[in-house]
Amino acid sequence: MGIMSNLQNKTDVILIGAGIMSATLGALLKELVPEWNITVFEQLDKPGEESSNEWNNAGTGHAALCELNYTPEKPDGSVDIKKAIAINEQFHVSRQFWSYLVHNKLIQNPQDFIMPLPHMSLVHGEENVSFLKKRFEALSNSPLFQGMEFSDDPEKLKEWIPLVMQERKDKEPIAATKIDSGTDVNFGELTRILFKHLESKNVNIHYKHSVKNMKRTSDGSWEVKVKNESGTVERHTAKFVFLGAGGGSLHLLQKTGIPEGKGIGGFPVSGLFMVCKNPDIIAQHEAKVYGKAKVGAPPMSVPHLDTRYIDNQKTLLFGPFAGFSPKFLKTGSMLDLFTSIKPHNIVNMVGAGLKNFGLTKYLIQQVLLSKEKRMEELREFIPNAKSEDWEIVVAGQRVQVIKETEADGKGTLQFGTEVVNAADGSVAALLGASPGASTAVHVMLEVLNRCFPERMDEWEPKIKEMIPAYGVSLTENPELARKIHNATAETLGLTDMLQKA
Repeated sequence: MGIMSNLQNKTDVILIGAGIMSATLGALLKELVPEWNITVFEQLDKPGEESSNEWNNAGTGHAALCELNYTPEKPDGSVDIKKAIAINEQFHVSRQFWSYLVHNKLIQNPQDFIMPLPHMSLVHGEENVSFLKKRFEALSNSPLFQGMEFSDDPEKLKEWIPLVMQERKDKEPIAATKIDSGTDVNFGELTRILFKHLESKNVNIHYKHSVKNMKRTSDGSWEVKVKNESGTVERHTAKFVFLGAGGGSLHLLQKTGIPEGKGIGGFPVSGLFMVCKNPDIIAQHEAKVYGKAKVGAPPMSVPHLDTRYIDNQKTLLFGPFAGFSPKFLKTGSMLDLFTSIKPHNIVNMVGAGLKNFGLTKYLIQQVLLSKEKRMEELREFIPNAKSEDWEIVVAGQRVQVIKETEADGKGTLQFGTEVVNAADGSVAALLGASPGASTAVHVMLEVLNRCFPERMDEWEPKIKEMIPAYGVSLTENPELARKIHNATAETLGLTDMLQKA
């Protein structure tokens, strides 16, 4: 039993969870309404330790330049690029906001969190090669994908990806696309940088504080019950609360009791990566290379061989291998899944179980893979990969949203990022996973739009100062797209990515 404290702490905004989403929302609010008091609660001892941590998240720098699951093939054989364009536009929103922060010296050293890096898609087999070519042709018409190249010539591919083409014996057709304007983003480092910035703006950040309950007060505010590290229970009230606790957000949303949260369930998926520990091999690869997901695999299990910059050191990762754990957070409880089942969401939870037998079977198979079996998958990318050069790293937990949708009915598993908010805008929760962090600024602007609709007109000039293309489609304005791309590249130190007029 915690000791009760009668401290009633009033603040304007409470952010729960010290990840990239709370960091981004806090940074936006501090520019829009600097006079508001913001308080953050994080149950771990520092920021960016769960889903946002660089060892816990996968692609990082998702701009749909190489992820094939964002460009599905339609029944008539054409390629649908709508989702890829939307995600690329959203990533540019993030880049504009980061540029604003760097340009105004609110954060320093962008090279600590963003680096230029080619993004590539790689496929094998005649059918996949023909799909990739069609995808390349469809995307090449968009101003956002300028500079993308396609090749099915093994000699050209040896120049692009020597490590992948080395000692490749099979004669199967192989092709790749390459675009040099991709980036690698270290969201763990960016989260820490943003929290340092928030501290300098007098945001009250409390680590080792876990939120136990939330309830409405008579004036429509929220009272948040928090246990601190000494076991004392504190009560804090705010007019607006944001639940940005990754996998922990679903339980908190359920505690609010808002009708918008009813019926929503969560399905946890864990991941593993293989990380290379041989510097000679790491030195031979300089790209993010995405393949095609296996049949039955969830979209976030697209295999990729990624150069990443972590602690300013070049690293090489391969994965992800999906896994299953009932925890909703890496540091969570084995009872998380069980305790998330409520009378209002049980039908959706059972429905999802019945609809996703294939996925469940796939996850079980993945959990049971031996290291040697994982090495075999890696050898599809690096034919001569040796077991002793690679070790396994456990990535973070993702909780996919389960809900009823018009198209697919009850128990539908969603693979995107979802915002759920109360009708009066007093509380909002972020649920789901990919593309997540890469689109954080876009998603947090959506939170502001939904929760403070009456303030948006007043805030718009400042939002446009931070995000010059706010509300404008870059796809329909090629000249603006190039201008924004080049301006942000210059400010963020990505100058070798500048696009020619």
